Amino acid sequence: MRQLLATLDERIISGEVLSEGEALELMDLRGTDRFALFLAASRVKEHFVGHRVSLCSIINAKSGRCPENCAFCAQSSHHASDVPVYPLVDEESLVAGARAAENNGSICYGIVTSGTTISKGAELDRICRALARIRRETAIAPSCSLGLLDEETAMVLKEAGAVTYHHNLETARSFFPSICSTHDYEEDVRTVRAAKKSGMTVCSGGIFGLGESPAQRVEMALTLRELDVDSVPLNFLNPIEGTPLAGSSLITPQECLVTIAVYRLLLPAKMITVCGGREKNLRDLQSWMFFAGASGTMIGNYLTTTGRNTADDWQMLKDLDLETEGCCG
Repeated sequence: MRQLLATLDERIISGEVLSEGEALELMDLRGTDRFALFLAASRVKEHFVGHRVSLCSIINAKSGRCPENCAFCAQSSHHASDVPVYPLVDEESLVAGARAAENNGSICYGIVTSGTTISKGAELDRICRALARIRRETAIAPSCSLGLLDEETAMVLKEAGAVTYHHNLETARSFFPSICSTHDYEEDVRTVRAAKKSGMTVCSGGIFGLGESPAQRVEMALTLRELDVDSVPLNFLNPIEGTPLAGSSLITPQECLVTIAVYRLLLPAKMITVCGGREKNLRDLQSWMFFAGASGTMIGNYLTTTGRNTADDWQMLKDLDLETEGCCG
């Protein structure tokens, strides 16, 4: 293992691909070997994506009453969580959210809606008008996360001004039936492919701490590598009362960091963004996510939970001597 760690960064920088077996070995590292892993991941990140980090923000544009039964999600109509329920917000609110995101330092702003997919007609038209205005009136690169997507709708969003489409796989194919039974994993894969075919960049990742094994974390990364997504958001479960996973234990900060580092080594040139759950899972080690290979983070609030104070995040970046740029999808 020490020999593997000694040459890991050089091998990947020279163009070698980390194998599944090697990734599984790295997931099992303990003690000071983990710090060698973080250093290798940091060097790989700096070589492929540079030293700067990207910031993104989202708006919960349509909340609650989702017919899907994802076990982690507070917005599912199958669960008894106490979250706000409202229809798609108006066009002005969507545009105002983009302006607020720009003022907070984000360059990527995601319009996120609950539900299996977006309704064609009035809902899609409103989002498209907002996308066009965001492109005209701000420097924001707008993103959409509207659920399952067909090729026709993907092209409509692209032509309206969407730069990125976000659609998480959530977990490994082999574990997905334990988390969601209301749609098939292949539908998510088809959505990623439809978004890529339209010419939008694609942001796709998942959530850790759902009960998946380390091998299944690697499995999801390999699927994302095969799909050649552009940006990979890594979330960590924040258990919500009323959901089936409400009693789940948080994964440890070190486990989070190892996962980030292995994803960087498996996906060396991709944007890797640490998003939901970082405050509760990483705790005092939040700043270490960049040392472990992350190239971006989400600032501001999440869908149904509050994020870290924006001023604290900016102070963290200042303390790390990190500057921001680009879109993390």
